[in-house]
Parts: sequence; structure tokens; C-alpha cells
Amino acid sequence: MDLSQPEEENYANPKTCFFHVLFKASALAFYMLSTLFADSFVIIFVITVVLAALDFWVVKNVSGRILVGLRWWNEINEQGESIWRFECLDHESLARINQKDSWLFWWTLYLNAIAWTIFGIFSLVRLEVDYLLVVGVCLSLAIANIIGFTKCRKDAKNKIQAFASRTIASRFSSTLQSAFSLV
Repeated sequence: MDLSQPEEENYANPKTCFFHVLFKASALAFYMLSTLFADSFVIIFVITVVLAALDFWVVKNVSGRILVGLRWWNEINEQGESIWRFECLDHESLARINQKDSWLFWWTLYLNAIAWTIFGIFSLVRLEVDYLLVVGVCLSLAIANIIGFTKCRKDAKNKIQAFASRTIASRFSSTLQSAFSLV
């Protein structure tokens, strides 16, 4: 056994990774190949948007929690103001998140939005306003997840930094108290 080469880290959640990619790929693939399956714009619109909505839901409620330990949602309070809510795993659990899972999650999140943007540019160039509507809905869902998870990740980092600062400060304080109690 050669110990000089580190073992390659595998995906910790291969099923979740598979479905995370599958839902994104299905919406994109159906949109690309839709003219082969259906002549009706309404059918193309409905199926593509339903697939994109399923992807949005899976990412927001399942793969985001499992692959990166983050969850977000947006609420409207009684005054009509939008309030973002964020959840993340505790510091120790976040440290155990598999890097391959995390890498796959973030890259596919951004690549999905880039693909929909490219489709939007093609629809705009070909002056297909109706297909631009499909792309707009799908891109909006992709961007909502990007914004939500990016804000959630920043919130998680701030919580971890605050926890680390409190921990260091309390240890420093207890060390000083012990040092002065000896005197």
C-alpha cells in the first residue's frame, strides 16, 4: 500500500448529489430538446417550469441541507416587509461537510444560472419573446437559490466567527483569572 498518495475523497452523499444534478439537467435538457417532443409552446412552458420548480424545491429544501448544511427562506411580516431567515448546522457539523459535495453543490448552482442566461441570450437574438418568458422564470428560480444560499453562507460564516471570538475571549478571560488567582 502506497502511503505517499492521499486517498481521494469520495462524495459523502452520492444519491443527493445525483438528484441535485438530475433536476437541473432535466429542466435544461427538456428545454433544449423540447421542439423534438412537443409542438405546443404551452406544453413546453408548463413542463420546463415545473421541472425548474422541482429543481428549486429540491435544492432549497433537500440538497442544500444535506450537501452544504444550509437552509433559507423568506417571510413577509404583518407590515409587508420581507424578512430573510437562515439556518445552518453548528460549527462542528459544518466543519464535517464533505468538500466534494460542497463543490458540486456550488458549481452546479452557478452553472445552472449561466446555462439559463445563455438560453435567454439565444432567445433574445432569435426574437423569441415567448421562450424568453420560459427562460426568465427558470433563471429567476435559479437566481433566487443563488441569492438565498449565498446570504445563508455569509450568515453562517458570521455566526462561526462570532462563536470563535466568544470562545477565544472566554478562554483568554479564564486564563487571566487563573493567572491572577495564583498571585
